[in-house]
Amino acid sequence: MADVAPQFGAELKDSFKPVNNWVSNGISWVEEVNQFYRERSVIEKEYAAKLTALCKKYYDRKAKKISPLSVGDTPTLTPGSLESASLTTWTTQLNAVESHAAERDKFGSELIVQVADPLKQAAAQYEEIRKSHFDYHTKLEKEREAAYGDLKKAKGKYDGACQEVESRRKKMESSFDHGKSKATAAYQQQILEMNNYKNLYLISINVTNKLKEKFYHEYVPEVIDGLQNLNETRVARMNIMWTLAAQLEKSSLQSSTDHISNLLVEIPRNNPRLDSLMFLQHNVTQSQEPPSLGFEPSPVWHDDASIITDETAKIFLRNVLGKSKLQVRELRVEADRKKREVESAKKVRESILSGKDNRNEVDVVRSIFYMTESLHDVDRKWVTAEVETATIMAVAGDLSFGAQNHNFRSQTFKIPTNCDLCGERIWGLSAKGFDCRDCGYTCHSKCQMKVPAECPGEQSKEDKKKLKASRQEQAGAMPAVDLDSPAPSTAAPSLTRQNTMNSLSSGYAASTARSVSNVATQPTPELPGDEPPAPVAETKPVAAKRAHRVLAPPPAAYVAAPPPSESKPKEPRGKMLYAYQATSSDEVTVEDGDDVAILETDDGGWMRIRAGSKEGLVPTAYVEAIATPSPVPSASPAMPERPGSTYSNSSASLAGSAAAKRVGPAVAPRRGAKKVQYVEALYEYEARSDMEWNMAEGDRFVLITRDGGDGWADVERGGVTKSVPANYIQEV
Repeated sequence: MADVAPQFGAELKDSFKPVNNWVSNGISWVEEVNQFYRERSVIEKEYAAKLTALCKKYYDRKAKKISPLSVGDTPTLTPGSLESASLTTWTTQLNAVESHAAERDKFGSELIVQVADPLKQAAAQYEEIRKSHFDYHTKLEKEREAAYGDLKKAKGKYDGACQEVESRRKKMESSFDHGKSKATAAYQQQILEMNNYKNLYLISINVTNKLKEKFYHEYVPEVIDGLQNLNETRVARMNIMWTLAAQLEKSSLQSSTDHISNLLVEIPRNNPRLDSLMFLQHNVTQSQEPPSLGFEPSPVWHDDASIITDETAKIFLRNVLGKSKLQVRELRVEADRKKREVESAKKVRESILSGKDNRNEVDVVRSIFYMTESLHDVDRKWVTAEVETATIMAVAGDLSFGAQNHNFRSQTFKIPTNCDLCGERIWGLSAKGFDCRDCGYTCHSKCQMKVPAECPGEQSKEDKKKLKASRQEQAGAMPAVDLDSPAPSTAAPSLTRQNTMNSLSSGYAASTARSVSNVATQPTPELPGDEPPAPVAETKPVAAKRAHRVLAPPPAAYVAAPPPSESKPKEPRGKMLYAYQATSSDEVTVEDGDDVAILETDDGGWMRIRAGSKEGLVPTAYVEAIATPSPVPSASPAMPERPGSTYSNSSASLAGSAAAKRVGPAVAPRRGAKKVQYVEALYEYEARSDMEWNMAEGDRFVLITRDGGDGWADVERGGVTKSVPANYIQEV
């Protein structure tokens, strides 16, 4: 049996806890042996009278720990009266000590200096290494759960995209002729976004399955093997200490030569692998590995497990493939190098065990552990990149062949810059994005993976300007779709339900919705069952419109306010002192300085007005009544003067105009108004501009405006109103 080399990692794949407890028991036992020698040193100074009592004491202690030290705390097979090889050796030593009745003071002092202190130091070192193994196993479990969590998030984003597509489809079907084209384009754009999320979800499934396989068949077994090596190192070190103690005893007790010689014969027989083999035989269990994960279709959209490979999806897949292929090459070289380092360290340990190397074995074992941990980190990244590459090439071939990739670099845009892919502004004075060193292509960080690999190569400054203008023109063009055509275009994706998705928390979906719809926001309808708001919601100022949305150009003409009837007295007029943002369906949004008609006078701090063609309530304190001018005859009614355009390519102009608005005073709550509606964050969200809130899961806000069709909601916290993704919150 001594020649059998047990491997815990191969036989006890998912038994880390019992192995760890067994190794911990052995390390704790080293401290007990250390304490034994210290107590024996004291007893030796008091002569042989107490030696017999001491041996009996530790013999009893050993008897109570035969099972934990031999086969662990919870063996699957009862050992009966068997003892491990180490315990047998320990019994022999106790018998030898019991046979010695005399000890000198020098021998007692030598036990403390040469045996007890080294054992205490060794126990501390072994415990440190064992804790490192335990912490790393905990880390592996967290990474496994993180992989499952990432897959769950990918599934959530995929489901959310399905729901969003379904919402777009319903809006397209319910839109009128003048908005049909725009709604159809938004619907098609959301389908493309849905396909990308589906592909990421399918890729994430393969990655998670591969990491799971690595966890159960490689990472955890290697950690368990490390614990086995640590325990065998401990046993070997204890053998050395026992041998040293025996030799000291032999030199001081010449009369006990026969007993000590027998002890010296028994100790070398305690092969460190014998304890491991006995523990293995009594703890073998049936390993149960979790089943592989599979594709789960969205409950609202019936789809299959096939990766989307239309032309738009291939652009995204090509970029993912190119990135993964580059990582595979780099990580393979690094992984091979780390494997060679681990093998070299293991050979050094073998040399130490055979007596050919005098280095500290504990230091070598520690080095092997840290190098193995580093190897696992690189190997996981390599596996991820390799699975991504294999998955994409299996369904779409080598898309990177012939691709002319852009030479992107991370860039901070300190001047207003538009994305050449989606046409939206890369907002902020320190906005992060990418630009191509060769042709000057600029894009958001979120758009990088959607950019076609069609770099024309290095261009001059003039050529870059021409390319920029051309790309911006293409990015701003809205695709037209003929719904009456019997043959769908090959460039447009299918509009069947099989390819639609919906998202619960897709930030990308919200971003896409913003790029398509710009800021044509509609008033949020009052839902049935809504309760009147509490005073706190209406006494706090409402922030200006979000500056991170691109504003559409004004229409060619505006509808004039209806002229007053000559048969009725002229309506009283007023002027808005402050801008007011409507918070319910019976209120109206007006700007600072607007001329309004007063329809109903003050009613508890509120009045009904007409601004243009819109009627609704505003706070009385926000309106200044003005005297009604005498009617002036006019030959022909004139179209009201067209207001200045709100469209601008500069984020500074939008932010400046918002900051210049005055904030009105606090207003009294309306009688019968709705109660404050609170919402809670479902997911963590990082703001992309100062017009959005950062959210942590569980954060609470006051709901101001629900999703108006662009995927965003306005919420308030601390008197400040900003935007958050509508699918990231729920009402509470």
